[in-house]
Amino acid sequence: MGAPRLITAFTAGAATLAGGRALVHWGIRKGLAAPRVAHHTDPGALGLGFDTVRIATANGRTLHAWFIPAPDAAAVAAPAVLVVHGWGGNAALMLPLARPLHDAGFATLFVDARCHGASDDDSFASLPRFAEDAEHAFAWLATRAGVDPARIALLGHSVGAGAVLLAAARTPRVAAVVSVAAFSHPAAMMRRWLAARRIPEKPLGRYILGYVEKTIGHRFDDIAPVATIARIRRPVLLVHGEDDEVVPIDEARQIFAARGDTPVELMTVSGDHESFAELEHHMGRLVEFLDRALAAGRPGL
Repeated sequence: MGAPRLITAFTAGAATLAGGRALVHWGIRKGLAAPRVAHHTDPGALGLGFDTVRIATANGRTLHAWFIPAPDAAAVAAPAVLVVHGWGGNAALMLPLARPLHDAGFATLFVDARCHGASDDDSFASLPRFAEDAEHAFAWLATRAGVDPARIALLGHSVGAGAVLLAAARTPRVAAVVSVAAFSHPAAMMRRWLAARRIPEKPLGRYILGYVEKTIGHRFDDIAPVATIARIRRPVLLVHGEDDEVVPIDEARQIFAARGDTPVELMTVSGDHESFAELEHHMGRLVEFLDRALAAGRPGL
C-alpha cells in the first residue's frame, strides 16, 4: 500500500473511530439526561402569597423560582429556607414543605435547577451545576427585602441534597443545611444506574464514569457528600427514608460517619425516596432543628 493510500485509510479509520466515540458520548448524555417535568401546581394552590421570579445563574442562564414571604416579613427580617428539588423534579414537587415552613415563620424560595421545571436549558445538568444554581439563588435570597441574610438555610432532595451540601461547603454564609435522601457518593449512584441497565462495569461502565467526570469538570471524590460533609462549618440535618430503595439508608449513615467536626444530626423517617408525605409528619422536628440552627443569627442573641 502506497503512502497516500495508507494516509487515506488511516484518516478514514480515525474518522470512523471518532464518529463511534461521538455516538457513544451522545448515548451517554441521552441516557443520563434528566426529564423535564412541567409544574402541576404553584404556591397559590396552597393559599400562599408568592412572587414568580427569574434568577441569573452560571453560563448566562436564568432560573425560575417562587418566593414566598414570611408571614410577618413587613415587621422584621425573617429567617429563610432555599429549597432545591432532585434529579428530574421541579419546584412544584417540593411544595408539600411550603405550608409548614411558612406557618413556622420562614420565608422560602423554591427554585428549579437548570434543565428542570421552567428554568433555562443548558448543555447538561449535574450535581455541581445544581450547586451553582443553589449558590446563585442563595445570593439572590440574601438581598431580598424581609429576609435576614444571616439566617438562610439550604434544603435539598436527592441530587439536590448533594448539591446543597456542596454549596454549603463552598459558601460560609449558609447558616444551616437540611439534606433529604442524599446519596453518599456519585459513583455509587452511577453504579446502581449501570446495574439497572445491565451495563457491565468493565470496561464500559468505567469508561462512562470517566466520561461523566470529565464532562462535569469535577472528580466524584471531591463532590461526594461523604467528602463535602466534613467541610461544612454549620449545622446539618440528614433526613432519610427507612424504605428508600433508590438510595439505601446505609448511605445516610456513611455521610453521618464522615462528618468530622461538622455538627450533624441524622433523622430517619418511614417512607421511600420520593415520599414527602412522611416528611410532612416530621416537620415539627425539622422546624425545631432550623430554629436552633438559625437562632445564632437572630438580632440580640
